[in-house]
Amino acid sequence: MRHFILGGARSGKSRFAEELAKIHEAQGKTVFYIATARVERVDEHGVLSLDQEMRQRIEMHQSDRPLHWQTLETPIALSDTLKSLDDPQHCILVDCLTLWTLNLLEAECFVEQKQALLACLATLSAEVILVSNEVGMGIVPLGKLTRQYVDELGRLHQDVGALSDNMVFMVAGQALSLKSPMASESSSQA
Repeated sequence: MRHFILGGARSGKSRFAEELAKIHEAQGKTVFYIATARVERVDEHGVLSLDQEMRQRIEMHQSDRPLHWQTLETPIALSDTLKSLDDPQHCILVDCLTLWTLNLLEAECFVEQKQALLACLATLSAEVILVSNEVGMGIVPLGKLTRQYVDELGRLHQDVGALSDNMVFMVAGQALSLKSPMASESSSQA
């Protein structure tokens, strides 16, 4: 089953996703955590720098999750990592598609990596939980790159949402169900 957890910054989406992973772990599945964040960034002048604020966010997320969950850092080739972990006895939590999209746009490989992810998601037998920020509910960004980012992320969300069995939107720590297996089954039987 594919779960898609969306929400704004500090909405509780990561915590919700981790609680969902713990439920699957209690059912006997091994949990793998795929982190897409990077602490190194190359600026517009080609200078590599460390993002200390991002490092602090990563450390906070690491302290919140169980130590025995295996973490794999995957800033680009997400579909390859998902395929390598695919097993019906696995639960794979990906946090998050927001930063993954930024990484791909910076590396200029968004289209091929997005297509690979979508093709891969449709074939997985593992329990997969995908987390992402909904960034398209505000004003239209002024800069071209920022508009491209919001547009590409929004389209990715639509495609992942269409492939998901369960979709939740988080607001102020509360989960709003957008799509669930039970609702899909009831509507198809009507």
